[in-house]
Amino acid sequence: MGRVFAVELEGRVYECKFCKTHLALADDLVSRAFHCRRGNAFLFNNAVNITVGAQEERMMISGMHTVADIFCCCCGQIVGWKYEMAHDKSQKYKEGKFVLERGRIVDGVDSEFYIDTRASMSDGEDT
Repeated sequence: MGRVFAVELEGRVYECKFCKTHLALADDLVSRAFHCRRGNAFLFNNAVNITVGAQEERMMISGMHTVADIFCCCCGQIVGWKYEMAHDKSQKYKEGKFVLERGRIVDGVDSEFYIDTRASMSDGEDT
């Protein structure tokens, strides 16, 4: 196995809970109303720094789908799944999209939005 090169996203990102690798942009978030065996999940248009497992047929709440588990490319933890194919016409919008399990990701805040809340002296107090 070769060296892993991780993509660093700019803006508000969702990261792997286990190793903090960037996985998706908040701008690519489609829905927060998904559920998985372990709790809530989010649907994204795109995901990065993942490896895609083998496709399998899986019965979901919304019907039968062809899906593939997705794993963080850096630490190998399962982080969700990719919808490869929906068997029901009403579910076709999910095809090619990624579901990240809420319990396996964290909402990383870009450093440009960091606000220092520590008490400090202003220039006027320095004299």
